[in-house]
Amino acid sequence: MAPASVKPLCLVHGEDDFAVKERARALYKEWCTELGGMDHEIIDAAVGNAGDALRVVGRLREALNTLPFFGGAKAIWLQDCSFIGDDRTSASETVTSTLSELAGELTRFDWRGVRLLISAGRVDKRRSFYKAIDKTGAIEHFASLGDMDGWPAQAEGMIREALAARGKEIADDAVDALIAAVGPSRRHLMAEVEKASLYAGDRARLVRSDVEAVVSRHKQAEPFALIEAVSRRNLAGALRCLDEELWEMQSDKKKSEFGLLAVLTSRFRSMIVVSELIRLKYLRPGSDARACTGLAQRVPAGLLPEDKRYNPASMHPFALSKVVDACGNYTSEELIRAMELLLACNRKLLSSGPDERLVLQQTLVDIIGRDTPGARRSGRAGASAGSGMGTR
Repeated sequence: MAPASVKPLCLVHGEDDFAVKERARALYKEWCTELGGMDHEIIDAAVGNAGDALRVVGRLREALNTLPFFGGAKAIWLQDCSFIGDDRTSASETVTSTLSELAGELTRFDWRGVRLLISAGRVDKRRSFYKAIDKTGAIEHFASLGDMDGWPAQAEGMIREALAARGKEIADDAVDALIAAVGPSRRHLMAEVEKASLYAGDRARLVRSDVEAVVSRHKQAEPFALIEAVSRRNLAGALRCLDEELWEMQSDKKKSEFGLLAVLTSRFRSMIVVSELIRLKYLRPGSDARACTGLAQRVPAGLLPEDKRYNPASMHPFALSKVVDACGNYTSEELIRAMELLLACNRKLLSSGPDERLVLQQTLVDIIGRDTPGARRSGRAGASAGSGMGTR
């Protein structure tokens, strides 16, 4: 498929609204500059009901069929289109039929002198409207940052690039704190980078205290912060993050106790594999991202898991280095014990008898213990599970 810049029809969509808007804005500006003239149009397509959606489609048809006043060409941006997804308005019979008609019109349309850009969030790919754009024009999709493998590494790259553009850099522990506080949201990450940069003033290097002073904690951050607190064996921090996450569940139906168990189980499963690679000397304790690069070439075939979700060689080097660091806080026996405790926790939650909050809190206490936050355990690799748990 040809790039969107040379196609007369383009759909830019995805769950990452920040990336979608940035790309759509850049493409529209590029088109306007290339075409020249003053007849370009932006149509606000964020609607609340079917009636408003039909009026927007009417405006779009009018714009498509109205030639520029002074001749030449025109660009049209159907901005933030909210009725081509799978929500209630999009599923309306009148909207569905109207979009089907519009799909046919776009397929037959003479695009000489006209370009149409559509930006949207979630899109229903089963509809004829989407298929018509896919056939006639170009489609660009921007997935949520949180849906990407090794998203913390992606986030770190964005943060460092944004600060470099401002003539600044950031310490490693500061960027970790920023990611933990904000979570997988490009929009919020960039906003907090701007705040921290302004707070630092003339200083060229941002440190952790800058982040802690001005960066706001966002609701998307809790799962990541919980994982990091558990990985660091910080009981107080883990319990605080758990309380914040449970509070969010009251208003966010997409979150659940089982979702928390899933992310924790995934982290400990990865730690078990990585700890074995450390024992076999394919990785070293304290390895940074650079030292974690090229793991697949060092490890014999068949030794690593086939499932990429738990295969360290499939992880971004930054994310892998974080898991390597976490392994220093637990013995191999304790990691296996943690998996057993998480399984027991899952069974208790399924019984729906005990209080979910107490079950999760007790599980974290049993996994982490009552040691000081961030206690290093690499020197206890030979300790038994019994001696490791019996001192608590």
